[in-house]
Amino acid sequence: MNYDLVIARYGEVGLKSSKVRSRFEKKLVENIKASIDCDVGRNQGRIYIFPENYEECLNKLNKIFGIVSYSPAISTKTEFAQIDKTLTDYTKVLINDNIINENTGFAIRCRRVGEHDFTSQEMAAHCGGIVRKQILAPVDLTNPDLTIYVEIRDDKTFIYHEKIPGPGGLPLGTQGKVVCLVSSGIDSPVATYLMMKRGCEIIAMYCDNDPFTSKKAYENYNKLIDQLQTYASGVPIKKHVVKYGSYLKKVKEDAPEKMTCILCKSGMYKMAEKLAIETGALAIVDGSSVGQVASQTLNNILTTRYGVDMPILSPLIGMDKIEITRIAEEIGTFEISKIDDGGCSAVPKYPETKCDLDRFKNTCDDFNQDEIIDDVFKTVV
Repeated sequence: MNYDLVIARYGEVGLKSSKVRSRFEKKLVENIKASIDCDVGRNQGRIYIFPENYEECLNKLNKIFGIVSYSPAISTKTEFAQIDKTLTDYTKVLINDNIINENTGFAIRCRRVGEHDFTSQEMAAHCGGIVRKQILAPVDLTNPDLTIYVEIRDDKTFIYHEKIPGPGGLPLGTQGKVVCLVSSGIDSPVATYLMMKRGCEIIAMYCDNDPFTSKKAYENYNKLIDQLQTYASGVPIKKHVVKYGSYLKKVKEDAPEKMTCILCKSGMYKMAEKLAIETGALAIVDGSSVGQVASQTLNNILTTRYGVDMPILSPLIGMDKIEITRIAEEIGTFEISKIDDGGCSAVPKYPETKCDLDRFKNTCDDFNQDEIIDDVFKTVV
């Protein structure tokens, strides 16, 4: 099919006020142009994309947040003669490509915007007749095998038969910055992806726990960020690394063994808060899921977040591992995350699962957690 444009649609963006919607549309267009070599137009809730390379365009649109669906289309003038010719040619290609045959139940769906001397129903019936002149396929308006869309907008008419799902969400970069605690595991990249889908600009922070973790973990982290970058057109992820092993050594030396994971997570939150303040981020994001590991019991979630004033968002909080893994597979991070990097050797044999907040406060004071965090934060790059 010799398509001459791609029509992209958004969802909840259309529910915003006109001023906000215009701003979000503008950002969406910027992100599309950052990913695809194309010209872009906007009109009445539609994004019209005129790409240099259609295959590249279709491959990339499913990674641009804010787009709920898109359709490769052919355009023509809103004149009966032009519509007849264009739809006739379109149908011939569908026949040649075996997309429609004599046994294919089909429907015409017509949508019309503007002033015209015909109704949508009249145009749909007319177009159905055009298709039937080319092939005697049965009309099925209830459960068609094939739907041909005729979208009329003022003096332009667009014809297409595919609606390809997009990622949805909000345009990336419309909701401010967040600091994401990203490791080499399965959960945190998925949490990062979900915040990107909600339009947040990502500042990724990796805690290098050497000597308790391997160089392979850091390599896998970089691979994960590279994969997430494919969804970050227009607003690339910014990476920061902190030499966190020195803090963890202090925890192992001066704190109760059972509290290692709690104190480690607490320190990460406080480190992330400092980075957020420095970079203008508005929240911290992690991959916590209630009850999944020792530091993520409700008691320990309360304890580890003590002393952090900034919001901590956990988009996976109610998901189980199967749900999280399914998303990881869909977005291309699972195969990277499952590469064995040796794990963390600092994890105690019997970690604390129900930490008392007062005991936690006393422990932090005993080994001067805040002072150590201040020193370790100087290593952030």
